[in-house]
Amino acid sequence: MSSSSCGTNTKKQKLHHHHQASLDVNGGSGSASTALLDGAVQKITTPAMGYFCFDILYSYLNSLEPPKKPDFTNDPFPLFVTWETGVDKKLRGCIGTFNSIALHSGLREYAITSALRDSRFKPISNDELNRLHVTISILLHFEEGKDYNDWEIGVHGIRIEFQNERGMRRTATYLPEVAEEQGWDKIQTIDSLLRKGGYRGHVTPETRRSLKLTRYQSETVSVSFQDYMNHMQTVRC
Repeated sequence: MSSSSCGTNTKKQKLHHHHQASLDVNGGSGSASTALLDGAVQKITTPAMGYFCFDILYSYLNSLEPPKKPDFTNDPFPLFVTWETGVDKKLRGCIGTFNSIALHSGLREYAITSALRDSRFKPISNDELNRLHVTISILLHFEEGKDYNDWEIGVHGIRIEFQNERGMRRTATYLPEVAEEQGWDKIQTIDSLLRKGGYRGHVTPETRRSLKLTRYQSETVSVSFQDYMNHMQTVRC
């Protein structure tokens, strides 16, 4: 199964010119949101998904039995799991898949993969748990774009396929919230995404025109460690 990372490790770097930058993905604590063009509200995500990811990570780091089957839907969807730390929500890991995967097994896999195996970061340690936030992004409504410009900032995530300067096929993605949070326009977003995907040559209008773009939307839910602890206290009572 192929996996993708959703950002790099620089926090909210605003761009005012069309040059390279890196970024991450972030969301609020203990909330669910959705980015949809038609205003239809999806109700796939639930805070229970965030609690489950914390359960998975806590059990793994402490060599405990993994949690039992959760109560939320097990329908298959593409998904990403993002871990952030501290009040400024510094990215600590973000990995997911564009393949549809059953949510129970998908969250089991990517809660660990994004926390421990994101090559951009050292693995998350047990003493970081109380500062963590987790965001689950369920990806929806995939559409092939007519060109690199065929998407809306704040609504669509984008995945691009392109050939690098050595003729090798590469892909890269940003989730829907990224461009808006960074204050980027479409060209800035595309150019940054090309750099993220490993393009090292000079980015020209022809470079942008030659890429293939897929746009998608997402539904997200974010949970902090404190949210998780509050939930666990409620469950025990």
